This record gives sequence, C-alpha cells and structure tokens, in this order.
Amino acid sequence: MQTQDKKRNHQNNHNRWAFGMGTIGRDALYTMVSMYLIYYLTDVLNVSIKTMWSINFVYMGLRIFDALNDPFMGLVVDNTKTRWGKFRPWIVVGAFFSGIFMVFLFTDVGLKGWQYILYFTVAYVLFEVSYTMNDLAYWSMLPALTQEQKEREKIGAVARICANIGLFAVVVGIVPITKALATYTGSLLKAYQVLAIALVLIMWLFQMITVLFCREQVVGLPDEKTDLRDLFRVIIGNDQLLWITLGLLLFMVGYTATTSFGIYYFKYIYGNENMYAVFALVLGISQIVALIIFPLLSKRWKRSTLYSFDTAIVVIGYLLFFLAPAGNFAMIGVAGILIFVGQAMIQLLMLMFITDSVEYGEWKLGRCNDSVTFSLQPFIFKMSGALASGFVGVTLVISGIKTDSGVSELTASGMLFFKVMMMLVPLALIVLGFVIWKKKYSLDEVRYAEILEDLRLRRETAKAELQE
Repeated sequence: MQTQDKKRNHQNNHNRWAFGMGTIGRDALYTMVSMYLIYYLTDVLNVSIKTMWSINFVYMGLRIFDALNDPFMGLVVDNTKTRWGKFRPWIVVGAFFSGIFMVFLFTDVGLKGWQYILYFTVAYVLFEVSYTMNDLAYWSMLPALTQEQKEREKIGAVARICANIGLFAVVVGIVPITKALATYTGSLLKAYQVLAIALVLIMWLFQMITVLFCREQVVGLPDEKTDLRDLFRVIIGNDQLLWITLGLLLFMVGYTATTSFGIYYFKYIYGNENMYAVFALVLGISQIVALIIFPLLSKRWKRSTLYSFDTAIVVIGYLLFFLAPAGNFAMIGVAGILIFVGQAMIQLLMLMFITDSVEYGEWKLGRCNDSVTFSLQPFIFKMSGALASGFVGVTLVISGIKTDSGVSELTASGMLFFKVMMMLVPLALIVLGFVIWKKKYSLDEVRYAEILEDLRLRRETAKAELQE
C-alpha cells in the first residue's frame, strides 16, 4: 500500500510540472494575439479608421463564432481513440498549425483596405480553429490526471504559475523587446514578426514536454460514443457547469477589457509608455506569488471564503485605480497588485470549479465527457476576448485615441470616458459574476466528496458486470 502511495505521489509530482510547463509557451503566444493584435493593427501597421472599424467587427464576430464551435471540438476529442490517447494528437496538431497561422497575423503583406480585411479574416480563422484543437485537448486532460481536489489545486496552481510566466514575459517584454528588434531590423513591423516567430518556437518546445511526460491516471465509466444530441445534453444538463460558465464569462470580459486597455493607458493617459513594462513586471510577480500561496490558503479556508475574499480585494483595487491621478505610480501600482492578486486566485478557483463539474456531469448524466465539459473553458476565454476586443476597439475611436491622422485627439472628457470603460464597467461585470456564482453554484467540498464516492461504487459495479 505504501509502495502504491509513493508511486502515485511521484506521478502526481511528475504531472504537475509536465502539465504546467506546457502553458508557458501557449500563454505567451495567445497573449500576443489576444492583448496586442489590436495594438499591432492600430499603432504598428497603422490601418485606417475605416479598415479598423471593419476589422473590429470581423474580429469580434469571428471570435464569437469560434467560441461557439468549442463544444463541437470537444465532441471530436471525446470520440477520439488512438494509441496515443485522445488528448495528445490534438495537442500536437493544434500547436503546430496555430503557430504557423499566428505568424501570418503579425506579418505585413503589403495589402490595404478590403484585401487586407480578407487576408486578416482567413488568417485569423485558421489560427483560432487550430488553437482550439490544442487548447481544448490540453485543458481537458486535467481531470484525467487526478480526482483529488487538493492535488487538482496543486496541478492547477503550477499550470497557472507557468501560464503567468508566459503571459507576463510578453506583457513586460513587448515594448522593450520590439523596440530593440526594431533597431536591429530597421522596422517595428519586422520586430513584431520576429517576436511572433520566437514565441511559436517556445510554444512548440514546452508543449512537447506535456505530450511526452504527462500521464493520465483517471479512468471513467466505460466509454460511449457521443453524438450531437448527447453534446447538448451534456452541456445543458450540467447546471453547475452552466452557472460557473456564466459567472466566469462576466469576470473574464471585465478583466480582459482592463488588461487590453493597459498599454493604451500608459501611452496616452499616464504619458510614459516605458512605465508599462515596469507596471507589468510588478503585477506579474504579484500574480505568481498569489498562486504560490494559494495552496496554503486553501488548507485554511473553504473555496467559497477564498472567492469572496479575492473578489473584495479586486473591487478595492479597481476603485483605487479609477481614483488614482495619472502620474501617481505608487497608487496605480497598489491598485494593480490588488486586482491581479485577486484575479489570479479567482481564475484558479474557476478552473477548479469547471474541473469538478466533470465528475458532477458524469454523476448526473451517467457518462464522462471531459472534453465536452472542458470546452466551456476555451469558450469563456474566447467569448470574453471577443466581447472585450470589440469593447476596446469602439472605446479607442470614441475616446479620440484612434484617428486617421495617427495623432491622438484625447480631451479631458475623452480621458474620463476611457477610464470609465477601462475600470468601472469591467468592475460591474466582475461583481455581477460573483453574485451569480454565490446564488447558483452549490458544488462545494462536501457534495463533491459524496459524488466521488457514488461514482466509485458505480465504476466498480460496471467493471464487475463487464467481467461476467
């Protein structure tokens, strides 16, 4: 027994790092697209306002459409059976092609007007479809690594730490790295292309660590083929999954909008674009520290207490940020730390809530569809990114930041409008998401343990019946 426990603990440690390190390159690459593609179009490629309006709505529409397709990709993954399992083939294929098409998005092909809009649309569709393959297969592997809540929290914490390393490496480095590359290559356009290529190579390297070294340990009830009717039943029938999806979607729309505005805030409101990297470094370290101490806090507090505490500090952070004078970096920094510490823990909690809803769905519906269930996570991130990007694009034009002349026409009223859209509107969405979770989510630690015990008995019965 002790030998089995020792072996399981060794594999758990192995999985934590093999799974977690896979997020470093993925999140670095996706951060480049989700946070800086619009900036690349407005301030580097310098497309016209007419083209920007068209791309803004095309971009938002494509991301919404792609988000709606995630459950269908989950269906494909759930029905995949190969000698390498159902996750690894899609992780590899998705990583390869999403990397190729991501470079296309940051390449100046010399097209203008409708021709560029068409090129952008095709390149973005191909990127999102291939990234979905990778993203969905990657995250839906998590429930297969363990069913222990505390171990899932440890795996999730390591994954989020590694993800934040990738994310903030780009956020901190985007301005100084592209400026240095522009000096070397002679063009800011080429600098963004070189950075995109480098991020793709990094993603491929770290994804191979997950593919080669992660090992699944959880086997559900005997597999059944999932068809389209089952797809909708799996999602709609899982009430806990639906409520947590709505709560997290509202949270992520607000959070993503705020972070997407960041580089514009420091360039046009604060007045010093170089301070963006310093601010991002402080926030990145804060998030990583928050994720490191999360397992310690989870031993003392229930998840419901943690979520309430984290939401409270996020609210305080947003209010401080809104009230902070533009030149007061200390006040802005404190506000940012509060927001990002709370956000890091909330995102990890939400990941755990979705993970636990896999077993809840199996318990309630009698079948294990981890990929279909987990398809709601990329759906949340893509839908929130789509809505936030449209939100940001409209704000830039209305506030006077984006003009055809390329010179900002930001007035005092425009600044106030920008700050309201960056801080107060997102804050309202975050609070609404918390209220929905508080009223509707009931899958706490006690209930989850009861569900696991019932599933264990069912699996033993099913296994005995197959042996007869």
